[in-house]
Amino acid sequence: MKFRRAYAEDPEINLIPLIDVLLVVLIFLAVSTTYQRFSQLQIELPSADPNNNAARPDEIPVGISADGRFAIGKTVVPVSDTAALTALLRAAAGTRNDPIVVINADAQAPHQSVINVMEAARNAGLSRLSFATQHHANNGR
Repeated sequence: MKFRRAYAEDPEINLIPLIDVLLVVLIFLAVSTTYQRFSQLQIELPSADPNNNAARPDEIPVGISADGRFAIGKTVVPVSDTAALTALLRAAAGTRNDPIVVINADAQAPHQSVINVMEAARNAGLSRLSFATQHHANNGR
């Protein structure tokens, strides 16, 4: 009996038909896809004029120095606990209708001092807070 010898060649997979099928599928998807632009939101952003000094709402300026001292308005107050700050903020608010508490804190002021002012404002029923910042001319912007 004569048996056939196995071929010494390794079987190979022909990838050309696979590539052809994938290209056809890709072309079909590209042609059948509808490109639809979603409607964009029309937003009109507010503008600010630095030269316009419009009437500012009622503000209660609170200053915090680097060593943790407080000033309400232009008066330095010798208190550090939230209960005393709450009473002073209530007195500063008086009969104003929902004033804004503007916190002017030094960059080196302790975080706890800022938190104490925020807590005192909450306890005084003043829910509008703002932090004052300043623009440095040499920051590269």
